[in-house]
Amino acid sequence: MKNRFYALCLSAVFTLPLPLLAADAQQPAAQQAVTLALDALFRLRLETQRSIGDFYMLNSQEQDQRYARQAEANLVAAQDNLNKLPAAKTPEAQALHIQLKQDFSAYSNELRRLISVLEEQGYTDLQPIADLATLNNTILKVTADLENQIKKDNQYALPKLTLLAREQSLLIQGIAADYAARSASVGASFIADGEKQPLDKLSEQFASTLAAMQKDPANTSDTIKSLRAIQTKWRYIEGSLKNYNEDSVPFVIDKYARSITKSFEQLASQYASLGV
Repeated sequence: MKNRFYALCLSAVFTLPLPLLAADAQQPAAQQAVTLALDALFRLRLETQRSIGDFYMLNSQEQDQRYARQAEANLVAAQDNLNKLPAAKTPEAQALHIQLKQDFSAYSNELRRLISVLEEQGYTDLQPIADLATLNNTILKVTADLENQIKKDNQYALPKLTLLAREQSLLIQGIAADYAARSASVGASFIADGEKQPLDKLSEQFASTLAAMQKDPANTSDTIKSLRAIQTKWRYIEGSLKNYNEDSVPFVIDKYARSITKSFEQLASQYASLGV
């Protein structure tokens, strides 16, 4: 009787429709494709933030050419990640993908043009810089919208701590860019009106999320160590960010923000490997 039962089970398996078996086999590959797409979009957002931060630093640090080189490197890296995106599945995702390509092309061209103008004549007009900041914000929003659409289309969600680590990377890089803008010769004029919170509020948000992450029971000894290292770096610049109108130390903020961003990227990888 037992042998007959096993035979029936095997018969049922081998008589499954081939498309169904193929769908089961493709599921891991499909999920991997979604993960890779989200990784590329995250890095595109991060590199886009870095590129405009580099431009602000170029203004505030007497046209130090390292920032021009960094801006160009970040534009190239962002474009590479944009090229990695697979074809969108749904009309909504397709429309966002097309808009992202158009906006990023316009942003890259304008950023390169403004860097050339700054290098040639030593200054740039305010309106083109404000327009660049607005376009930068648009790219960040469209990229986030495309991320959400891909998750919706594939019924996929990143684990909580992995997502928080990525969001903290983006937040600290955005804070550094805003700080550099305010420290530049025309100050907050670089920042798109009505689209940025005060730096002290953003700093409070960053600190609050970091504290919550440190208390999460899903942490391991390795992730706790990583979080403590981030906390040490954060404490070094926290005071300057909360009192941004008193002192101007853009070089210090930029340096530590870049280090914190890299640490959060590594932490996100640790969390992803744990599935949390």
